[in-house]
Amino acid sequence: MDEFALIRMLNRSRATGIPDDTKSGVAVGIGDDAAVLRPAGGKELIVSCDTMVESVHFKPETMTYADIGYKAMASSLSDLAAMGAEPRWALIALAAPRTSSAEELRELYDGLYACAEQYGTAIVGGDTTSSPSGLTVTVTVIGEAAAEGALLRSAAKPGDAVFVTGPLGGSAAGLHALLERGGRAGPLHELPESIRPLAKAHRLPEPRIDAGRILAAAGTRVCGALNDISDGLASEAWEIAEASGVHIVLFGDRIPQSDELRDYAAAVKADPLDFALYGGEDYELVGTVRQGKADELAALFERAGKRIWIVGEVAEPMTDGEGTGVTLARSGGESGTPVGKKGYNHFA
Repeated sequence: MDEFALIRMLNRSRATGIPDDTKSGVAVGIGDDAAVLRPAGGKELIVSCDTMVESVHFKPETMTYADIGYKAMASSLSDLAAMGAEPRWALIALAAPRTSSAEELRELYDGLYACAEQYGTAIVGGDTTSSPSGLTVTVTVIGEAAAEGALLRSAAKPGDAVFVTGPLGGSAAGLHALLERGGRAGPLHELPESIRPLAKAHRLPEPRIDAGRILAAAGTRVCGALNDISDGLASEAWEIAEASGVHIVLFGDRIPQSDELRDYAAAVKADPLDFALYGGEDYELVGTVRQGKADELAALFERAGKRIWIVGEVAEPMTDGEGTGVTLARSGGESGTPVGKKGYNHFA
């Protein structure tokens, strides 16, 4: 089919219904040269963009087309969660090879819409083009936060505790397990039960919008810096340390890991902590909580049926020449060893 027939097929605004009211904020959606949106009064717009490229972010052995779409949307929404923002709208830019079938692209967009609808996000436009090789999906998301209420990675202070919002390393272990199996990715229920939760963590990650809402409501009196774990805990901790001009100490024995991750790591003779520190794509949040406020924040999460894990502390920059950075203490009595800026890096 030609470009315009493809756009008509992929445009689900009429089928799903984008209401023209103040709740959705969409005055003009897909179908014109641009969308017309109405932000809520007293809010700031928070905007982020993420790209997924075939062979870099996904392979046929690890992801179905629906998975690719879902994960592309989820990774972008995770950036909004990391700012304490409420997701509102999304734009999708698709570059697809001419060999792509209509069914494959429909499945891709099923995944995009499934994730967007789950988190109250209206898809309001985008672009389609042909690609000389490989599939590329770019998602731009727009959210809202209270004026001057966005949570920044530059806000950590010495004395803060470091927390995460969930177990880490599952996505990286899932990728490892899927690559080891080989073959084209199929439905999750066809995978062995032992690796199914890990594969799901990799293929269908959940952006922590819920946690972002709790942290935004708590405000900067309680929450300091915030970041999402896309490239691994070590890399994200480094980003907070450098942006805030501090040193971060991580406690290895407190970093949460699922039983499935531990079992898989033992089976492949790997250190589960390596998956958690350097694997990435967990899309949990890592942040800091002000000194003396950890119990208050934990109580806020508990009232919402959630929890946090305290996994480190923020200190003054080191005076031995290291300055800002991250160290890892594997157990409580250790002084800690330097942690490099390891994690996924496209141009390393």
